[in-house]
Amino acid sequence: MDTEETGGVVELSSGVYWVGAIDWNGRDFHGFTTPGGTTYNSYLVVGEKTALIDTVKSPFAGEMLRRISQVIDPSKLDYIVVNHMELDHSGSLAELKKQTDAKILITKKGVDILNGYFKGSGSENWDLEVVKTGDQLDLGGKTLLFLEATMLHWPDSMETFLKEDRILFSNDGFGQHIATSKRYDFEVGDVLPEAAEYYANILMPFHMPLLRYLGLLTKLEIEPLQIAPSHGIIWKRDLPKILEAYRSWAGGEVKEKVLVIYDTMWGSTEIMANEIVEAVRAAGVEVKLLNLRKSSRSDIMKEMLDAAAFAVGSPTLNNGLFPTVGDFLVYLKGLRPQKKKAMAFGSYGWGGGAVKIIEQELKSAGIEVIDPGLQVKYRPYEKELLRCKKLGEQLVATAKKN
Repeated sequence: MDTEETGGVVELSSGVYWVGAIDWNGRDFHGFTTPGGTTYNSYLVVGEKTALIDTVKSPFAGEMLRRISQVIDPSKLDYIVVNHMELDHSGSLAELKKQTDAKILITKKGVDILNGYFKGSGSENWDLEVVKTGDQLDLGGKTLLFLEATMLHWPDSMETFLKEDRILFSNDGFGQHIATSKRYDFEVGDVLPEAAEYYANILMPFHMPLLRYLGLLTKLEIEPLQIAPSHGIIWKRDLPKILEAYRSWAGGEVKEKVLVIYDTMWGSTEIMANEIVEAVRAAGVEVKLLNLRKSSRSDIMKEMLDAAAFAVGSPTLNNGLFPTVGDFLVYLKGLRPQKKKAMAFGSYGWGGGAVKIIEQELKSAGIEVIDPGLQVKYRPYEKELLRCKKLGEQLVATAKKN
C-alpha cells in the first residue's frame, strides 16, 4: 500500500486503513493555537462488509474521498461510525452521504446534534442506528465494539474498539495537534508534550468522566495494541506512556512547579514578576515566567497541567484588568484546572483594582486563592521588591506542600 507521503492511505493492520486528511496550515482550533497544524483522522475497516470511522473537516472532504477510493469505491461503504458530531470529525458527512447509502451508527445524544448540523442536507432520510456501550457490529472477520465516552468532551462522544486487531479508535482521547507526513509515534519521536497541550486545552475540565472511562476499559479488559485518535499520530510504541500520562493528568497530579503569568503596561508589573520568579528560582523550585503577549494561552495551559501553584499579574487599566489578562482568566475559567493554588499581583497609577478582580476570577474558576495579593502604586522600589520576594517564598511553600 502506498505511504502517506505519496498521497496514499496507510495500512494500520490487515484490512484497516488511515484515510484522513492533513491540515498543514491550520493555526487555530477554536482558541487553541496550533502552530504545527493538525490532522483529521478517518479510518476505514474492511471485512466482508466495510465501515468508515469518522469523517474529516468539510474543506478536506475531497482528500478523504480520494484516499477511500484507493481501497474501495465509496459508494460500496456499508456503515459510517460517528464517534463524535463536532464538525472537525463529521463535517464531511453530508458530502460522503451523496455517494453512499451507508447506515450511520451513532449515540442517542448524537442524533439531535446531527439533525441540528445537517438539517437541509437530507439528514431526515439518512439511515441511522443508535448504539450504546457494549453493542457490537460484525463486519465479517472484523468486529467493532462501541464504548460511550460521554463528555469526553461532548455529550455524544464515543470510542470504537476493533476486537480482532485490538485497535482503539479513541476519538478526541489521546489526540494531539500535529501535521506530519508520518502516522505513528515511533516515526515522529516524543509527542507527549503535544499530547499534554492537547489534554490541557481540550479535556482538562472533564477529568472525572475520563477517570470513569479509563475504569471502563479496565472493566471490559480492553488492552489495545494501537490507539488511533481523531487528531495527530497513532500510539503504538508509547502506549504505556500515554495511558499512564492520562491517568496522572486526570488524577490532578502535580509537582513542585510554579508559574508566574503576567502582562505589563509601563514595566512595573514586569519588574514584580521577575522578582517573584527569582525568589522561587533561588529556593530551588522549578519556575516559568510567562508573558501573555509572548506565550500562547494553549502553551500556558500545558504548563499549568503539572504546576502546583501560580501567580497572575496585571496592571490596572480603567479600574480593571489589562485586556490580555482578562482574556486569559476567561480561558482559564472554562478549563477549570484542578488542585491549583494561586495569588494575584500587579501595579497601578492613580487607581487600583486589578488585583482584586484577578482574585475574584480565580475563585470563580475553582482555584484556591492565597492571600493576600500584592499591588504596588506606580513602581516597585526596595520595600515593594522585598514584598515580591515574600510572595515568591509563599508560592514555594505552597508548591512544596503538594
